[in-house]
Amino acid sequence: MTISHAPPDLSATPEKTPAPAGRTAPDLEPIVPASVRRARLRSVPRWLRRTVGPLLLLALWQVFSATGVLHPDVLASPGTIARAGGDLIADGTLPAAMGVSLQRVAVGLVLGGVVGTALALVSGLSRLGEDLVDATVQMLRTVPWVGLIPLFIIWLGIGEAPKVALIALGVAFHLYLNVYAGIRGVDAQLIEAGESLGLNRWGLIRHVVLPGALPGAMTGLRYSLATAWLALVFGESINADAGIGFLMNQAREFFRTDVIVVCLVVYAFLGLTADVIVRTLERLLLQWRPTFTGQ
Repeated sequence: MTISHAPPDLSATPEKTPAPAGRTAPDLEPIVPASVRRARLRSVPRWLRRTVGPLLLLALWQVFSATGVLHPDVLASPGTIARAGGDLIADGTLPAAMGVSLQRVAVGLVLGGVVGTALALVSGLSRLGEDLVDATVQMLRTVPWVGLIPLFIIWLGIGEAPKVALIALGVAFHLYLNVYAGIRGVDAQLIEAGESLGLNRWGLIRHVVLPGALPGAMTGLRYSLATAWLALVFGESINADAGIGFLMNQAREFFRTDVIVVCLVVYAFLGLTADVIVRTLERLLLQWRPTFTGQ
């Protein structure tokens, strides 16, 4: 006689044990994985997330100004600064000053960019060029370029030339260092692969070295733009009769903190706009390079 044991039915739902009399069963909350929470945060537009910090700072600033913690003589309130900026825009003072400052930065950026990139190519592509150029540039870049303002005034006068030269000098050093490092950082195996494919020296430079150095050049351009705006602030203190720095100097004489902050905001806005332009160029020119975008 054979006794068969039927397997237990695992699909059957076990009966719930009733809660003891006088006690209520606790409500269980579902556990949300961390990945789901991060996904919900990512669903918020990135531009909105990036504005949280500045808006919070602006709100605290307004509260401190309204309650008297921050005196107007020390720093004007955001409302006062907004009205001052509107007045400067309405009478055309601020747009004219921005045009003059942008022209100075553009000319200095072009001159410094050409000189810095040319020296980096000479030094990076040739050992002889490195021996002739690199030591001199490394020596000069250790000199505080702001300290050269008195010499620029003696050599070039007090017109536009010393302002543009100061910007060009700061730009040239940043581009030189980053382009040179980008050229020397190209993988040697890529060079060997190009030679095995029959590329001559010019072909290697065009198809291997320069594309490989492009990320460094973009980084150098971003640093150069930041330095250009910094040099502009110092340059426009040299007997300037127009530009954003001229407005700041005038406002300082009359203790107009609202106008000074407006000029600082304009400097920041122009610098941020330039950085956005460089980021756009990076996305267009460096599509072949996979990068880590964060988690």
